Amino acid sequence: MLDTTPTSAGHVLAVLRAEGPLTRQELQERVGVSRVTMVERLDALRRADLVRRAGHRESSGGRRAELLAVNDTGLTALVADIGQSHATLAVTDLRGTVFARRDVWLSARHSPDATLPMLVGEGRSLLSGSGRASTLRAVGLSVPGQIDHEAGITTAPATMREWTGVRLGDPFVAAFDVPVLLENDANALALADYYAMGRPEATVVGVKVGTGIGAGVVIGGRAHRGETGAAGEIGHMRVEGSDRRCSCGRRGCVAAEASGQALVRSLRPSGARSVDDVVRWVSEGRREAIEAVYSAGKLVGTVLATVVTIVNPRYVRLGGEVGVLPPFVEALRATVEAGAHASALRKLDIAASQLGDRGACVGLSGLVADEMLSPTVVDALCGRAP
Repeated sequence: MLDTTPTSAGHVLAVLRAEGPLTRQELQERVGVSRVTMVERLDALRRADLVRRAGHRESSGGRRAELLAVNDTGLTALVADIGQSHATLAVTDLRGTVFARRDVWLSARHSPDATLPMLVGEGRSLLSGSGRASTLRAVGLSVPGQIDHEAGITTAPATMREWTGVRLGDPFVAAFDVPVLLENDANALALADYYAMGRPEATVVGVKVGTGIGAGVVIGGRAHRGETGAAGEIGHMRVEGSDRRCSCGRRGCVAAEASGQALVRSLRPSGARSVDDVVRWVSEGRREAIEAVYSAGKLVGTVLATVVTIVNPRYVRLGGEVGVLPPFVEALRATVEAGAHASALRKLDIAASQLGDRGACVGLSGLVADEMLSPTVVDALCGRAP
């Protein structure tokens, strides 16, 4: 039977993760256990390779006490952000440091039957080359659209219909024999920016505008997924005056007018063939691209103003190839400030994410850390440790 009391090894590690590095005596005082019990807990954590030495506490006299820290730098995650046109894989520690990374371009309408085994092979190669395969603790995967977390399947990726009903984690479990955690790509972005803030109390909304549009909400350090995993699907809210068909099958969605796909379509008469063309044209100062991206920012901002009023976040962070473009950020910020409730704007900070294309991988590594270092999982590991 697992020991999941507030003085178990898992809870000792939780205190160390929140407040460390700490000495054994400091841990003992914070957790409220005897010296003998703390020694037992730390021995169990050491056997599971979950704590490490972190130097010594400065002393005004006498022997300096040894400091202990969570071994988040010694444990490894394999993460993969799978999109419509490319996937990014990375080997990270549980602090989010990237040791190896690979970007893989995917064919149009790629299928899970072909893509997932290929990504498993790429992941195995990355792990081997990084020298961290033996410390792998979990795999984190993100995809667009909704995820049924209980069943471990995708339920409605509007831009990747071939991926509906797919058990994403099964090939990775079979290959690596570790837990696999799944997340929506916009939630992964929001989590990444939340971790980067270093403020546990912060509420963060992450908006990703690339090929499609999605949002993630982090409250109290957890992604808010809603009852059916549909929280944050702002790309499929309807906007007035539009009857254009969306990839989800409905008409008038924000994504049908303001996504990367929509921008490519509107700029096709000028020669645009991809989102990369749109991004390049904005950087070159081409007026038609700047105006189209600005209009897209206004549309997304109209929807986001409602989200800001309801959620009242401290931070809104924008990501994706389109979402970080200056005309988009400018238009979205102005529209939110004009449309959201004044009280919700008082402390609001809207900006492009500074994590760039590392965002999803950082968010996934943090998700793995939160799960694998949780008290329940740690107590199970300590119970199995030799």
